[in-house]
Amino acid sequence: MKIWKYLVAVWMTLVLIVGFLIDIPFIPILEETARNLFLHVPMWMTMSVMFVMGVFYSIRYLSGNDLDMDRKASAATMIGVLFGICGLITGSLWSRFTWGTWWTFAEPKINLSTLAMLIYVGYFILRSTFDDEIKRARIAAVFNIFAATTIPFLLYIIPRQLPSLHPGADGNPAFSEITAPELRLIFYPAVIGFIGLAFWLYDIKLRSSRVEHAIKLRNLEL
Repeated sequence: MKIWKYLVAVWMTLVLIVGFLIDIPFIPILEETARNLFLHVPMWMTMSVMFVMGVFYSIRYLSGNDLDMDRKASAATMIGVLFGICGLITGSLWSRFTWGTWWTFAEPKINLSTLAMLIYVGYFILRSTFDDEIKRARIAAVFNIFAATTIPFLLYIIPRQLPSLHPGADGNPAFSEITAPELRLIFYPAVIGFIGLAFWLYDIKLRSSRVEHAIKLRNLEL
Protein backbone atom coordinates (compact mmCIF):
# COMPACT_ATOMS: atom_id res chain seq x y z
CA MET A 1 0.00 0.00 0.00
CA LYS A 2 1.45 3.37 -1.00
CA ILE A 3 2.20 5.86 1.76
CA TRP A 4 -0.14 8.50 0.31
CA LYS A 5 -3.09 6.19 0.93
CA TYR A 6 -2.22 6.01 4.64
CA LEU A 7 -2.02 9.80 4.66
CA VAL A 8 -5.45 10.10 3.02
CA ALA A 9 -6.97 7.69 5.56
CA VAL A 10 -5.51 9.59 8.52
CA TRP A 11 -6.33 12.99 6.97
CA MET A 12 -9.98 12.11 6.34
CA THR A 13 -10.38 10.57 9.79
CA LEU A 14 -9.12 13.78 11.41
CA VAL A 15 -11.27 15.97 9.15
CA LEU A 16 -14.45 14.06 10.03
CA ILE A 17 -13.72 13.88 13.76
CA VAL A 18 -12.80 17.55 14.08
CA GLY A 19 -15.59 18.56 11.70
CA PHE A 20 -18.25 17.04 13.93
CA LEU A 21 -16.70 18.04 17.27
CA ILE A 22 -15.51 21.59 16.62
CA ASP A 23 -17.64 24.44 17.92
CA ILE A 24 -19.11 26.45 15.06
CA PRO A 25 -20.77 29.87 15.14
CA PHE A 26 -24.54 30.16 15.01
CA ILE A 27 -25.77 30.71 11.45
CA PRO A 28 -29.49 31.50 11.05
CA ILE A 29 -31.51 28.75 9.34
CA LEU A 30 -28.46 26.53 8.80
CA GLU A 31 -27.52 26.24 12.49
CA GLU A 32 -25.78 22.87 13.10
CA THR A 33 -26.47 21.70 9.54
CA ALA A 34 -23.72 24.11 8.49
CA ARG A 35 -21.38 21.19 9.21
CA ASN A 36 -22.65 19.66 5.97
CA LEU A 37 -20.38 22.22 4.32
CA PHE A 38 -17.54 19.80 5.11
CA LEU A 39 -19.26 17.08 3.04
CA HIS A 40 -21.59 18.48 0.40
CA VAL A 41 -19.44 21.13 -1.28
CA PRO A 42 -16.15 19.14 -1.24
CA MET A 43 -17.99 16.23 -2.88
CA TRP A 44 -19.08 18.45 -5.78
CA MET A 45 -15.57 19.81 -6.15
CA THR A 46 -14.16 16.29 -6.15
CA MET A 47 -16.72 15.24 -8.76
CA SER A 48 -15.56 18.09 -11.00
CA VAL A 49 -11.91 17.08 -10.64
CA MET A 50 -12.69 13.49 -11.63
CA PHE A 51 -14.82 14.57 -14.60
CA VAL A 52 -11.95 16.74 -15.84
CA MET A 53 -9.68 13.71 -15.54
CA GLY A 54 -12.18 11.63 -17.48
CA VAL A 55 -12.28 14.16 -20.32
CA PHE A 56 -8.48 14.40 -20.36
CA TYR A 57 -8.11 10.64 -20.78
CA SER A 58 -10.93 10.51 -23.33
CA ILE A 59 -9.05 13.06 -25.44
CA ARG A 60 -5.85 11.07 -24.93
CA TYR A 61 -7.63 7.98 -26.22
CA LEU A 62 -8.95 9.73 -29.33
CA SER A 63 -5.48 11.04 -30.11
CA GLY A 64 -3.69 7.72 -29.66
CA ASN A 65 -6.20 4.83 -29.60
CA ASP A 66 -4.62 3.43 -26.42
CA LEU A 67 -7.27 1.34 -24.68
CA ASP A 68 -5.64 1.96 -21.32
CA MET A 69 -6.59 5.62 -21.75
CA ASP A 70 -10.19 4.50 -22.18
CA ARG A 71 -9.97 2.48 -18.97
CA LYS A 72 -8.59 5.52 -17.16
CA ALA A 73 -11.37 7.72 -18.55
CA SER A 74 -14.03 5.24 -17.49
CA ALA A 75 -12.56 4.81 -14.00
CA ALA A 76 -12.26 8.57 -13.41
CA THR A 77 -15.78 9.21 -14.69
CA MET A 78 -17.24 6.44 -12.54
CA ILE A 79 -15.69 7.91 -9.39
CA GLY A 80 -16.93 11.34 -10.46
CA VAL A 81 -20.48 10.02 -10.74
CA LEU A 82 -20.13 8.36 -7.32
CA PHE A 83 -19.20 11.66 -5.70
CA GLY A 84 -21.91 13.46 -7.68
CA ILE A 85 -24.54 11.08 -6.31
CA CYS A 86 -23.15 11.55 -2.79
CA GLY A 87 -23.38 15.30 -3.40
CA LEU A 88 -27.04 14.95 -4.31
CA ILE A 89 -27.74 12.86 -1.20
CA THR A 90 -26.03 15.30 1.17
CA GLY A 91 -27.75 18.16 -0.63
CA SER A 92 -31.11 16.48 -0.09
CA LEU A 93 -30.35 16.06 3.61
CA TRP A 94 -29.45 19.72 3.81
CA SER A 95 -32.66 20.62 1.95
CA ARG A 96 -34.73 18.67 4.46
CA PHE A 97 -33.44 20.62 7.45
CA THR A 98 -33.14 24.07 5.88
CA TRP A 99 -36.05 24.19 3.42
CA GLY A 100 -38.32 21.62 5.10
CA THR A 101 -38.39 19.14 2.20
CA TRP A 102 -36.16 16.40 0.85
CA TRP A 103 -36.68 17.58 -2.71
CA THR A 104 -38.27 20.54 -4.43
CA PHE A 105 -38.80 21.20 -8.12
CA ALA A 106 -38.67 24.91 -7.28
CA GLU A 107 -34.91 24.62 -6.82
CA PRO A 108 -33.24 24.45 -10.26
CA LYS A 109 -29.80 23.47 -8.98
CA ILE A 110 -31.10 20.20 -7.51
CA ASN A 111 -32.95 19.24 -10.68
CA LEU A 112 -30.21 20.30 -13.09
CA SER A 113 -27.62 18.46 -11.01
CA THR A 114 -29.76 15.34 -11.23
CA LEU A 115 -29.98 15.80 -15.00
CA ALA A 116 -26.18 16.05 -15.15
CA MET A 117 -25.85 12.76 -13.26
CA LEU A 118 -28.34 11.10 -15.60
CA ILE A 119 -26.28 12.20 -18.60
CA TYR A 120 -23.26 10.49 -17.08
CA VAL A 121 -25.30 7.40 -16.26
CA GLY A 122 -26.05 7.39 -19.98
CA TYR A 123 -22.30 7.26 -20.58
CA PHE A 124 -22.06 3.91 -18.80
CA ILE A 125 -25.23 2.57 -20.38
CA LEU A 126 -23.73 3.45 -23.76
CA ARG A 127 -20.51 1.62 -22.89
CA SER A 128 -22.45 -1.50 -21.95
CA THR A 129 -24.10 -1.73 -25.38
CA PHE A 130 -20.85 -2.42 -27.28
CA ASP A 131 -18.86 -5.65 -27.28
CA ASP A 132 -16.21 -4.29 -29.61
CA GLU A 133 -13.65 -2.57 -27.36
CA ILE A 134 -12.39 -0.19 -30.03
CA LYS A 135 -15.85 1.01 -31.04
CA ARG A 136 -16.94 1.27 -27.40
CA ALA A 137 -13.88 3.31 -26.44
CA ARG A 138 -14.22 5.69 -29.39
CA ILE A 139 -17.95 6.39 -28.97
CA ALA A 140 -17.66 6.60 -25.17
CA ALA A 141 -14.81 9.11 -25.45
CA VAL A 142 -16.87 11.39 -27.69
CA PHE A 143 -19.88 11.10 -25.38
CA ASN A 144 -17.72 11.80 -22.33
CA ILE A 145 -16.44 15.02 -23.86
CA PHE A 146 -20.02 16.04 -24.68
CA ALA A 147 -21.16 15.24 -21.12
CA ALA A 148 -18.39 17.36 -19.63
CA THR A 149 -19.42 20.38 -21.70
CA THR A 150 -22.88 20.27 -20.09
CA ILE A 151 -21.57 20.52 -16.51
CA PRO A 152 -20.74 24.27 -16.45
CA PHE A 153 -24.17 25.08 -17.89
CA LEU A 154 -26.21 22.68 -15.73
CA LEU A 155 -24.44 23.31 -12.43
CA TYR A 156 -23.34 26.94 -12.64
CA ILE A 157 -24.54 29.09 -15.53
CA ILE A 158 -28.24 28.16 -15.87
CA PRO A 159 -29.01 27.98 -12.09
CA ARG A 160 -27.66 31.50 -11.65
CA GLN A 161 -30.18 32.79 -14.20
CA LEU A 162 -33.22 31.27 -12.45
CA PRO A 163 -34.99 31.96 -9.12
CA SER A 164 -33.33 29.79 -6.52
CA LEU A 165 -33.25 28.97 -2.80
CA HIS A 166 -29.64 27.91 -3.06
CA PRO A 167 -26.93 30.04 -1.41
CA GLY A 168 -25.47 32.53 -3.84
CA ALA A 169 -28.71 33.10 -5.77
CA ASP A 170 -31.51 35.67 -5.57
CA GLY A 171 -29.99 37.55 -2.67
CA ASN A 172 -29.26 34.45 -0.59
CA PRO A 173 -25.77 34.72 0.86
CA ALA A 174 -23.18 32.55 -0.84
CA PHE A 175 -21.07 30.18 1.20
CA SER A 176 -18.16 32.62 0.87
CA GLU A 177 -20.28 35.19 2.71
CA ILE A 178 -21.48 32.97 5.57
CA THR A 179 -18.47 30.75 6.09
CA ALA A 180 -16.81 31.67 9.38
CA PRO A 181 -13.07 31.07 9.98
CA GLU A 182 -13.93 27.99 12.06
CA LEU A 183 -15.72 26.44 9.09
CA ARG A 184 -12.97 27.34 6.65
CA LEU A 185 -10.47 25.63 8.94
CA ILE A 186 -12.17 22.30 8.18
CA PHE A 187 -13.62 23.03 4.75
CA TYR A 188 -10.35 23.36 2.83
CA PRO A 189 -8.75 20.25 4.38
CA ALA A 190 -12.00 18.41 3.59
CA VAL A 191 -11.67 19.38 -0.09
CA ILE A 192 -8.10 18.05 -0.17
CA GLY A 193 -9.11 14.90 1.69
CA PHE A 194 -12.06 14.05 -0.56
CA ILE A 195 -9.96 14.58 -3.68
CA GLY A 196 -7.32 12.28 -2.21
CA LEU A 197 -10.00 9.70 -1.43
CA ALA A 198 -11.29 9.97 -5.00
CA PHE A 199 -7.82 9.24 -6.39
CA TRP A 200 -7.61 6.22 -4.07
CA LEU A 201 -10.93 4.87 -5.37
CA TYR A 202 -9.86 5.69 -8.93
CA ASP A 203 -6.68 3.68 -8.45
CA ILE A 204 -8.66 0.68 -7.19
CA LYS A 205 -11.14 0.86 -10.07
CA LEU A 206 -8.40 1.25 -12.68
CA ARG A 207 -6.41 -1.72 -11.37
CA SER A 208 -9.61 -3.78 -11.30
CA SER A 209 -10.33 -2.87 -14.94
CA ARG A 210 -6.82 -3.83 -15.98
CA VAL A 211 -7.10 -7.20 -14.25
CA GLU A 212 -10.47 -7.86 -15.93
CA HIS A 213 -8.92 -7.00 -19.30
CA ALA A 214 -5.96 -9.32 -18.69
CA ILE A 215 -8.29 -12.17 -17.68
CA LYS A 216 -10.37 -11.61 -20.80
CA LEU A 217 -7.29 -11.75 -23.02
CA ARG A 218 -6.11 -14.93 -21.33
CA ASN A 219 -9.48 -16.59 -21.84
CA LEU A 220 -9.39 -15.66 -25.53
CA GLU A 221 -5.96 -17.24 -25.87
CA LEU A 222 -7.24 -20.44 -24.31
